[in-house]
Amino acid sequence: MATTRPTITLPGIVLGVGLGGFLDGILLHQILQWHHMLTSTDTDNIGVAPYPATTVHGLRINTLWDGLFHTFTWLAVLTGLALLYSRITRGRGRVWASRVLWGWVLVGWGLFNLVEGVIDHHLLGIHHVRTGPGQLWWDLGFLALGALLVAGGWLLQRGARPPAADPAETGVAAR
Repeated sequence: MATTRPTITLPGIVLGVGLGGFLDGILLHQILQWHHMLTSTDTDNIGVAPYPATTVHGLRINTLWDGLFHTFTWLAVLTGLALLYSRITRGRGRVWASRVLWGWVLVGWGLFNLVEGVIDHHLLGIHHVRTGPGQLWWDLGFLALGALLVAGGWLLQRGARPPAADPAETGVAAR
């Protein structure tokens, strides 16, 4: 009876979603301060009250929603790590050097960009990558980056061998 080795596809994608979200939140929300979760609610598509980041009240509400967003990304990273830990029972160190894992992480990051970009930037309109002139181009660039990450991650993992749980499985001696 043949047993199938658990894959690291789901853990990699979930890790990528969380890490991509962290990068978005840390870089775009905190360091560059281009937007927060609700900074475009004065022009959104669903009728949310305006919360401009230029007022104390608006910044407080946006900081709260940014915190909820970061909680989601943190939980995605923890979930991805737990899934990975449960699927790789031996030789865990080798998995971190695996093109398979990092390919799926890139796919997850790209999926984060695509889903978040379509929902928040286009459908809901609650924020944009960079509000103002060229706003649509920034939003489309975010989606294009997501598509490139999915494609690049897919190609990276596709040509790689899955990390073996045990060196004996590959016929290669451990170093």
